[in-house]
Amino acid sequence: MKPDLYDISPALTPDIAVFPSDTPMSREVLLDTAKGDALTLSSLHATCHLGAHVDGANHYGGAGGVDSWALDRFLGRCQVVRADCPRGGRVEPAQLEDEIAEERLLIATGSWPDDSVFTKDYCGLSVALVEHMAARGVKTVGVDTPSVDTADSKDLPAHHAILEADIAIIEYLRLGDVPSGVYELIALPLKLIGFDASPVRAVLRSI
Repeated sequence: MKPDLYDISPALTPDIAVFPSDTPMSREVLLDTAKGDALTLSSLHATCHLGAHVDGANHYGGAGGVDSWALDRFLGRCQVVRADCPRGGRVEPAQLEDEIAEERLLIATGSWPDDSVFTKDYCGLSVALVEHMAARGVKTVGVDTPSVDTADSKDLPAHHAILEADIAIIEYLRLGDVPSGVYELIALPLKLIGFDASPVRAVLRSI
């Protein structure tokens, strides 16, 4: 029997990998009850693309920050589908193991095995797949990698095709333990005005 709730967010620790040029996570403890202070108070320093996160359209050339998305992009029925993609490649429509059946689609590539190591040969998405998703009414796509484009991509074709199709992006999900199928997605971004991304606590609830 499937669990009622799947946590599909990676653990956020200073060890979590970020893009090489991005800001790693760190915590600065300002006050600490263990040292006799009245309370514990700390600051978080990190990229806003930390762990499971929603991209704002302004991250890849569009208008509007992460706060501009309608919340229903990240709340409601979704489909988890697996893709048989060679490492370092881009997922093509024929590599999806199931037909697209929901407007929120989470693609499990299995190409990001260790959250503490930045692996450059993870799978991206192809422009053909983005067009395939758009033709089937997909309005939100999630991936189990840090980007919808490959690590060495400079022109970001998947991002630009996604922008053209008005599809929202969730990246860095943990889908390895989630069976393919239909769920309720809950992955609301913070209301960070003008920001290019927001971390989320992404979960799936069985339907």
